[in-house]
Amino acid sequence: MPLVENIRGELTAALRSGDTKRRDTLRLVIAGFDNERIRLGHPLADDEALAVLRREAKQRRESIEEFQKGGRADLVAVEQGELEIISSYLPAELSDDELQRAAREVIATMGASGPGDIGKVMGPLMQHLAGRADGRRVNALVRELLAAG
Repeated sequence: MPLVENIRGELTAALRSGDTKRRDTLRLVIAGFDNERIRLGHPLADDEALAVLRREAKQRRESIEEFQKGGRADLVAVEQGELEIISSYLPAELSDDELQRAAREVIATMGASGPGDIGKVMGPLMQHLAGRADGRRVNALVRELLAAG
């Protein structure tokens, strides 16, 4: 079943069960799907739906950071709850070992040798990872590996 249809079905189940937190989060996600569908002009494929989910998750992580800085524990809790629900539909992130192995592989393939080559490595690496790792985490690891180079 396509991801978008699966999530629409989950919304129906949340409505029936009275799970308001899940219902509200899924409504926001579906609105994101609809906006992307309109923008693209065609029904979303699973990879496009995953991109929307990643964007929604990233937005929640950024909001959590800002709310923590502002001392708003109540809003942090709301955003964390939404992030947990959204993350349940995303593929699992790579472990540190898997990420490091993939980064070393791309660095070797690209012939990168120092910090100046980070741009040469990041594009192919992020494409290879296909959303299975946070960009900031990948960037920090690549910088570390190239600096140690």
